[in-house]
Amino acid sequence: MKGSSTHTLICSFICVFAVLIDKVSLQVTVEAVIGGSVVLPCSSAEHDLKLQDIDVFWRHNGSKIVFDIIKGEDSLENQGQWYKNRAETFPEEYVRGNFSIKLSGLTHADAGKYICLITPSDEQETVELIINDFLVAETTTEKGNKSTDQETRPDRVEKSWLWILVVILLTIILGLLFFLIIFRKKKKASCFMSCEHGLGSDAHEVVSPVPCYKSVTADDRDEVADVQLGALTAIT
Repeated sequence: MKGSSTHTLICSFICVFAVLIDKVSLQVTVEAVIGGSVVLPCSSAEHDLKLQDIDVFWRHNGSKIVFDIIKGEDSLENQGQWYKNRAETFPEEYVRGNFSIKLSGLTHADAGKYICLITPSDEQETVELIINDFLVAETTTEKGNKSTDQETRPDRVEKSWLWILVVILLTIILGLLFFLIIFRKKKKASCFMSCEHGLGSDAHEVVSPVPCYKSVTADDRDEVADVQLGALTAIT
């Protein structure tokens, strides 16, 4: 008995689950602005049904009649006064299973949940409509457009490249000047050290080939003259 009861419960669960799977229910969120228009999506996945056998019921917040499609034809007899001349469908899309509606002249009262029920396939879609303030949306859009225009303007792009080239050239010139100054300082220091080394060594020591010069004074000339005179006296 227990095994039979368990088997029955399992079968019942599978049957209920199959029914729920067969009854497709989707939910999406759509945003719009005050005074604008919006398309609320609804489509059927059953392509084997004939259009004259399909009924579609659009409801707002559970009970308000937004739009009805009976036997593939628009039915506005029971449409709520609030949606007259504001709700429209796309009849040419019915054959493709598209039963979306378009609402125009939106106000905050249009916000809420919209249910699209398709029979006899028992498909149901829920659309959550959010109404945003028009001024905020417009300001954001304008800022985005201005930002895009500024980024794509050719004259701004050319000026940017020109400044980049100027900075690169200045960097190269400054780098060359820096290395030239360092090279000259090293060369002067090397010459000074070589001169000191040559003056401090004896006559037989090899002096650095770096040329060093010493200015000749009057005392040096007199000393050379005395040496020459002494040499001539010794010869005579």
